[in-house]
Amino acid sequence: MNFDANFDPESLPDVPLERRPKHIAVIMDGNGRWAQQRKLPRIEGHRLGVEAVRRTMEACQGLGIQALTLYCLSSENWKRPQEELDFLMHLLKAYLIAERSNLAARNLQLRIIGRRDRMPEEVQHEMDRTIEACQKNTSMTLCLAINYGSRSEIVDAMRAIASRVQAGQLQIDEIDEVDIDQHLYTVGLPEPDLLIRTSGEMRISNFLLWQISYAELWVTETHWPDFGREHLEMAIREFANRQRRFGGLC
Repeated sequence: MNFDANFDPESLPDVPLERRPKHIAVIMDGNGRWAQQRKLPRIEGHRLGVEAVRRTMEACQGLGIQALTLYCLSSENWKRPQEELDFLMHLLKAYLIAERSNLAARNLQLRIIGRRDRMPEEVQHEMDRTIEACQKNTSMTLCLAINYGSRSEIVDAMRAIASRVQAGQLQIDEIDEVDIDQHLYTVGLPEPDLLIRTSGEMRISNFLLWQISYAELWVTETHWPDFGREHLEMAIREFANRQRRFGGLC
């Protein structure tokens, strides 16, 4: 990662840069509950959730994080009411258009992972335009998981590897973890070393199952629309104070 004018070397002075996570993944939960608690339509929670995305993205860049992956829409979320899904697609399209210049100005790369086939063509078009506008940027990578499911991702990886075996490009006994890594949607990104979940839920929800094998987990009761820099810094401080053994001894 190349630091730029958006990186603040004085931020979080009690946590050295080498003790901070390189890649933060976030399960953004609680938009609907945030709205219901305020007797508002669920879509208002999603609308405010976009502001939390912007806050978190900019805070991570300022803190020197290399990659931020946000779980925006799971493959299971299509079970929700059609009105809510239509609004989410509208919100995503509007976000991609509105944030395109901001992402470019902040020198941020954009990646989108997940199966695109169920998304409207106009949304896919704006995805491609925004990704292309940011492809030469050299600062932090913002990765949006949309219509994403980790089991589906692993299935897609296995199909791609099987095709290579069938074509004689790879022997079965040669397949190793590196081959699987190279066929996941997240290829090229460092593995997440910190996974944050908002709204107090204690589950992974089919998110980056392979990639978070050794990630540290941090859960907050705060709903996503209220998530701010103070919560992010709290998570990073706790991450820095943990002893990561990776299966070894103390």
